[in-house]
Parts: sequence; C-alpha cells; structure tokens
Amino acid sequence: MVIDQKIESLRPQKLSDYIGQKNAAKTLKLFLDAVKKRGKPSEHILFYGPPGIGKTTLAYVVANELQGEIKVTSGAAITKTGDLAAILTNLKDNDVLFIDEIHRLPKPVEEMLYPVMEEYVLDIIIGKGPSARTLRLTVPRITIIGATTKLALLSAPMRDRFGLLLRIDYYTTGEIEQIIKRSAKILNIPITSEAAHQISLRSRKTPRIANRILKRARDILEVDKHIQIDEKLMEKLFSLLEIDENGLTEIDRKYLDVLTNKFSNQPVGVETIASALSEDVQTVEEFIEPYLLRLGFIKKTSRGRVLASKIK
Repeated sequence: MVIDQKIESLRPQKLSDYIGQKNAAKTLKLFLDAVKKRGKPSEHILFYGPPGIGKTTLAYVVANELQGEIKVTSGAAITKTGDLAAILTNLKDNDVLFIDEIHRLPKPVEEMLYPVMEEYVLDIIIGKGPSARTLRLTVPRITIIGATTKLALLSAPMRDRFGLLLRIDYYTTGEIEQIIKRSAKILNIPITSEAAHQISLRSRKTPRIANRILKRARDILEVDKHIQIDEKLMEKLFSLLEIDENGLTEIDRKYLDVLTNKFSNQPVGVETIASALSEDVQTVEEFIEPYLLRLGFIKKTSRGRVLASKIK
C-alpha cells in the first residue's frame, strides 16, 4: 500500500511542480488565475496529443488548483446516457469530470453533454414516441476536462464547447531526465545522473515510459542488492527489455526488418506488414509506426511504407 501511494505521488499536484510543456503550462496558469480571480466556474478544457505525455496528470493538477475533487472516466466506459447521468448526479460544485479518450463517447452521450457544458443542465427523456417528454435537471457547476489522442475524431460541436484547447506534445530529453530524478527522489531510489540520462534517451520522450523503465530498474536494484541505479545496471535492464539506444523494442526492429529484408525496401502496404508481424493493423498504425516516423526511420508513400534514407 505504501509503495502504491508513492507511485501515485509521482503525479505533480500543482502547476508549479509540473515539468515540461512550457507553453501549455503558461497558458493554463493564465487561464486558472483568471478563473480564480473571477470566482466563477471554469470553462471546460480539452487536452490533445500523443498517449503517455501527461494529459491525465494535467487534469489532476487542474482539479487541485481549482480545489475540487476529480472523477476520472473514459469515453469507452460511458456506453449509454444513463451512465453519464449517474456520474453527474454524484458530483458537486467545483468538481472536475475528466473524460479520457473523449472522442470515443457514443453520439447520444455526447449530445447529452452539450447542455451540461453550456448551461449546467441535464435533459432526460422520459418515455418513447409521441408521449415522450423531457425532464430538465440542474447539475453541479463542474468543469469537464476532455483528453484525446485523436482530435480529428472529435465532432466539431463537441470541440467548440471547450473554452480552452491545449496540445500536449513530446518532452525534451532534458525534461524527461528531470522527471526521472524527481520520481527517483519520491520513490527513494538512488540513481546516478548518467543512469537518468540513459533512461531519458530510451523513453521515447514520454514520461509514462520513463517512469515504467525506472520502476523496472528498481526491481533489479532490490533483487540484486545494488547500491544505486547506475549505468551498468541500466545496461543489464535494457538488455533484458530489449530496448536499444534509440528506444526501439523488439517489435520495432521486426518492423524495420520486414521492410529491409523481406521486401527489400519496396513499398509495402500496412495490411501486409501487419500480417508479417502477426499484429493487427490498428496496433501497427497506432503503436509501432508513430515512433518510427518521428525518428525518421520510415516514410509513408502513396504506394506503401518504405525505409527512409536516414537508416538505409
């Protein structure tokens, strides 16, 4: 339980503790300062960007800054309007409702949110057909924070109801290193600067991955009774996890090998690549290709995927 509490405490509580995202953090601070000065409910906020980069953490920070409690759910978890109604009726004024992957909300649920976001009212339809009637209920003056990895899939009416839209992007290596050192301090893990640097180089500029690697390094530290996490320990861990100096994993290297050797770097369709890897297309497109594209290792063409000149 103590360990779980320590892991949960890796999440910054205040905006001043938040590392990275300087422009977004500056904009959010101005927004929150204005909300506090006006003494009125905050407008709703939408965070968008790649997975694992702190959208949920920022939602917790906002809730703490507004001195409200946070209810966390996801678009996929709210399958019907009754689910949303149940959530809303258990909230209080100044609370935050955080909806992760908000683009996955079913259309009826999304439309039910519109009056909630605009007027703090919930319209419930009672009955069916000509005899159906609408019951309008007042809901607490809450702040809705949405997060999405796919902004384009969010409908325009929903998107337009957010007063603040912020893109949360990848971190710099230096920022990831700061996050690792902060996490290590909270977890009471002795770590050298070089080891923290090595983690930052292999974490894909993503805090979630960096903290995951740190926790696995802690496993070796405790099991093998090391004094501290150093470069030698990290070399052992990266070998076990099969993470190379670019942060590539085994499946990433298999992808590159398919293009290089199986198809001699001729353009290949994503369906063919997925089949060769024994993965589904969605996994390839959403979890494998983005990092390879960001590194400049592959290119998407009208004829298919090819290796970029960077690694030929």
